[in-house]
Amino acid sequence: MAHYAFLDENNLVTEVIVGIDETELIEGLDTETWYGNFRGKTCKRTSYNTVGNVHKENGTPFRKNYAGIGYSYSETLDAFIPPQPYPSWILDEEECKWNSPVQQPVFDPENPIFYIWNEELLNWEEISE
Repeated sequence: MAHYAFLDENNLVTEVIVGIDETELIEGLDTETWYGNFRGKTCKRTSYNTVGNVHKENGTPFRKNYAGIGYSYSETLDAFIPPQPYPSWILDEEECKWNSPVQQPVFDPENPIFYIWNEELLNWEEISE
């Protein structure tokens, strides 16, 4: 069993489905091509177990991230990229994850302080109760 993402004309993910195993052929076509032809959209396989270019079960990561609706697909990186959370955040092309321009403070369980990103100040702010 494999997962497949359908893309619109801007390479944005519009739907993700569970389909047949990617090693099988359908009517002589690979699964991405067959599903794409069937739906009239571009189709790309995605790995449920891949996040940030790491495979959760120590396997080989595939297309950097599991696709989600609203993610974009980069042909150059052959990767699914989540939506950019803030205009200032920078894409790490190795992991295809967005990073803030200022590192988030480290969470200390002994002194639990929570933070939220302030785009106007371009910094992390402590959340007060």
